[in-house]
Amino acid sequence: MSALFEFEKQVDRLRRKIEELKSMEKFEPAVIEEIEKKFQKKIKEFYENLEAWDRVQIARHPDRPHSIDFIRATFKDFVELHGDRHCGDGKAIIAGFAKFEGIPVCVIAQEKGRDTKEKIARNFGMPVPEDYRKALRVMKLAEKVGKPIITLVDTPGAFPGIEAEEKGQSEAIARNLYEMAKLTVPVVSVVIGEGGSGGALAISVANRLLMFENAIYSVISPEGCAAILWQSQDKVKEAAKALKLTAKDLLELGIIDEIIPEPLEGAHRDWDTTFKNFKTYVKKHLDELMRLSGKELREDRYAKFRRIGI
Repeated sequence: MSALFEFEKQVDRLRRKIEELKSMEKFEPAVIEEIEKKFQKKIKEFYENLEAWDRVQIARHPDRPHSIDFIRATFKDFVELHGDRHCGDGKAIIAGFAKFEGIPVCVIAQEKGRDTKEKIARNFGMPVPEDYRKALRVMKLAEKVGKPIITLVDTPGAFPGIEAEEKGQSEAIARNLYEMAKLTVPVVSVVIGEGGSGGALAISVANRLLMFENAIYSVISPEGCAAILWQSQDKVKEAAKALKLTAKDLLELGIIDEIIPEPLEGAHRDWDTTFKNFKTYVKKHLDELMRLSGKELREDRYAKFRRIGI
């Protein structure tokens, strides 16, 4: 387990205190059980009232399951496709076909990488134009063969480097937004960790947009917002709160359609439960969307985005 965040240390201190009480053997089992119940209630209240910045940290937790973990645990027979048929094969987006709960689907997923070597290879989850063009190529293929699309969002944002700009980063993102809006197959997008800026939006123009309880989805990172508005990184907590980037905020604003619950202390604590919840919620929405015609799916997606901000 990685080093604990400051807010996690408070819970850890309570947990260690209970372990000490158990080891003393001075209390009846019934007393210990009552203490455990109060402890669990305390943790639940604590995590329900986390600050926005605390949830940003959980969304970025190094032990949190990544897209590739979701693919391995919740999809079967995954076949990855490579290349954008323009100039290369981006590594920050994984694209291919698989079976989800017995349904043949297209999978588009942003992957950050876990160790240093993987992070460098995956460009820290920051897609370049080749990534977005590859994703769009595979999504259009899915439309051609009539397969639903599931996208997994987990990126700090599109790569802002000069080379990416030279290859048409903004055009690649804009093209994805335009083409995804017209797709005639079901599209379900899930923010599993960090959904940053246009880099995330480029694969989340969906009929249903879901978010994990401690995921974040925002036009800019709290650090970037603090730098622009206050010229100081001391204001990241205020920026996180002002951005309304938590799942709860975004559900109230009508940006997302449903929150996928996480294990009590975050997805990084219990991967199995996280994957189980993912399958349950995605399958529910996929089943609903698969009843609609291509025209109805396009109209449904259009209406969803037109409602935002009203």
